This record gives sequence, structure tokens and C-alpha cells, in this order.
Amino acid sequence: MRSVPGAAARPSITLPPAPGSSAHTGPTSGASPAVTTSDVVVVDVAGAVARPGLYRLPSGARVDDAVMAAGGPAANADLEAVNLAAPVADGDRVFVPRQGEPGDPAGDTGTTTPQIVNLNSATTTQLDALPGVGPSLASAILEYRRQHGRFATIDELLQVPGVGPAKLAALRPHLRV
Repeated sequence: MRSVPGAAARPSITLPPAPGSSAHTGPTSGASPAVTTSDVVVVDVAGAVARPGLYRLPSGARVDDAVMAAGGPAANADLEAVNLAAPVADGDRVFVPRQGEPGDPAGDTGTTTPQIVNLNSATTTQLDALPGVGPSLASAILEYRRQHGRFATIDELLQVPGVGPAKLAALRPHLRV
């Protein structure tokens, strides 16, 4: 990690989506809890930040916005492990590891809660991590999205070469639009 004398370190962030938990463990900012429009996303910010918790951010916010909403990175945050420019989506978990920490401990617990990926914002890496999706299919999904725009439904994935009914059925619990 690069350090600048007198400057606070910027932590790295990973973006596995938060499991469908409704538990609230931290502060919120922004709109009231009743607001559920596409103009606001709710993000769980955890790890090496000043105030971990749930935050309401404007649609189009980036990981950096989420970290700053949580009071900024802690002094021991490892920002090199996080893509601060990545966009966040509703339900995402932003985890900022501490220096020397492997990654999101929530992802290392062996839980059976499936990772949920948004088809309209997923990266190649996020898609590739899904069961039955390798680099080739992940690239095909992103190419389809580039050519046709946002997915309107999960069923639209059937239009992607390499995705049939059985593959779609296996992926459905892991996807959202």
C-alpha cells in the first residue's frame, strides 16, 4: 500500500452483495427508511471504516461515496484491495479490509446464502464467480448487455449464447435485475 505522510490511508473495498438480511447494525444517512425508489440505494458498509452500517446513497454512487458516507477509511484500512471507482447497487455490501486482512469475513464463513449478482452492474469477475459460469460465459453476458442495454428480466438471459433453461434455473437464485 502506498502511504502519504500526514494523509489518512484509503481502504480497499470489495463488493459482494449483502445477503437478504433485514438486520440493521449501524447508522443510516440520507433518505428515510420508507424511501424505496430507484433514485436511492441502500449499501452495507463494513470493515475498516469509521462508522460501519447501512447507508442510503444516491443511485449512481461509487464505492468511494459509500466509504465516505461511513466516515472514511480507518487508519489501518487497506485501500489497495478495493476498487473505489466501482459503482454500488442497492443491496451491495462494501467491505474495506484492514492491512493484512484477507477479505470480507462474511464471504469466508461457509454460509449457504447464495451470492446475489445484479445482471445490469455485474463485472466479469462477479459473473465468473457464479456456479456454472466461467470466463467465456461471463464475457458473453457482458457482451450481450453492451449490445442490447440493461436486462429487463432475468429470463432475458436466455438470449445469451450458452444459457439454456437448465443453466438459467441454476443461476436464477443468484441473480437480480
